[in-house]
Amino acid sequence: MNTMTSLLGGLAAVFALYAIGGAIRGLPPILRALLAGLIPLLAYFALIVGRWPGLDVVAMHISVFLAAGLVLFAVSQFRRHSVGRMHWAPKLLTAFFLGLVVVNGSLLYIATKGLPDPLARWWLGSDGTAVYSGFSGVVTHGQAAAKAVSSELSQAQRESELGWQVEVAGLDGNAPARAIQVRVRDRTGLPVDRIEAELRLQRPGALQATLVLPLAALGAGTYGGVLHLPASGRWLAELRLLRDRDVHYQLIQELVAP
Repeated sequence: MNTMTSLLGGLAAVFALYAIGGAIRGLPPILRALLAGLIPLLAYFALIVGRWPGLDVVAMHISVFLAAGLVLFAVSQFRRHSVGRMHWAPKLLTAFFLGLVVVNGSLLYIATKGLPDPLARWWLGSDGTAVYSGFSGVVTHGQAAAKAVSSELSQAQRESELGWQVEVAGLDGNAPARAIQVRVRDRTGLPVDRIEAELRLQRPGALQATLVLPLAALGAGTYGGVLHLPASGRWLAELRLLRDRDVHYQLIQELVAP
């Protein structure tokens, strides 16, 4: 589910539930506000079971839904105790909350998808090539990072000695479902069989893969499968070729889902 859709849909549900709660006699206003914020939040938790969008996205939904209920409670209390036009304080509170939602949603959009292309070209400049402005993830430093660099160098050395020629097709494009095909040849151009091929998909900066797609053997030295991108934004697709459970070849490519 798109993050902006879940945020806006949840906010609409908060407003609707708060209005419905006003028709229930004996329901305290503060309980009415809490229920209006908690029910859409629980529904959102049910929707993301098995599709974890990230702690930052979940925290944003928690703060927005609960804050919306509390803002509605504060506005209704001001209106109940005031005569005539509404005081400027609840108006300012409502404007601040709406602005906060817009700013957080915009930052989340930029972090996952980057700036819109015309704005990115104007703001960052371009010589006609593509401009990438999405968040590419964090890079850790320290002893673990040094071990990771050493492992990457060793892997590159093994690939060079192995001499496999790997051709990957289907990763590029804009479709959410992409037919992936991998052809593997040795130094002499003969197909390489009896290997395990898999494609791992994860967000930039994430520690665990969101999706692992085994690639079935389609023919001599040819492996393939259909990759379904679970959500929009930027992804890292890691191709692994294994033999006897050891990784002999590794390729990482960035994907962009609309």
